[in-house]
Amino acid sequence: MGEHVWALVHTERAALIRDLARLDGEQWRTPSLCAGWTVHDVAAHLVDSARTTRLGFLAGLVRARFDFDRQNTAGVERERGATPDETLRRLEQVADRTSAPPGALDSRLVEEVVHGEDIRRPLGLTRAYPKEAVVRALRLQARTPAAFGGARELLARVRLDATDTALTLGAGPSVAGPALSLLLAVSGRRAARSDLAGPGLDALP
Repeated sequence: MGEHVWALVHTERAALIRDLARLDGEQWRTPSLCAGWTVHDVAAHLVDSARTTRLGFLAGLVRARFDFDRQNTAGVERERGATPDETLRRLEQVADRTSAPPGALDSRLVEEVVHGEDIRRPLGLTRAYPKEAVVRALRLQARTPAAFGGARELLARVRLDATDTALTLGAGPSVAGPALSLLLAVSGRRAARSDLAGPGLDALP
């Protein structure tokens, strides 16, 4: 099972590298869906994420005084190249890695899919993600506490109904739409709300 998930992760990394390779300098400076981060910053974060080991994650968390945001910022500063080309080369070098921080392996799919959209949506780029990658990422977010970036508490109040796959999660008023848009919404990305409908929509972050 682990090898299968890593194959999905590597597919997403390769697809993003292809998209990034076509960008010009101005596009790399475009604000991403991550507040305060440009497209370049998100790419650097993905380099840092791919390099992260369990031990390295814990050591970095201690250095950041157990502040996840501070830890992520330090990773971006460390892996952001002087130019977009340098950062892209770094991403290419780590694309096939199979290291990960502590936690469920499907968190790597959340990382690649959600951050892939953080980059693509502001640039008007689209990707037909493998449905399995999106569904596995959404299922993981549904059982992950909000303190760790998930939506477990939210899904005690609303029900997610994916309109493009047979998937229902949570309880309460329905929020319906494509699985990818549901994943983005429960990951705090408001850019996907226009794809969604239902009486539970106001409960989303």
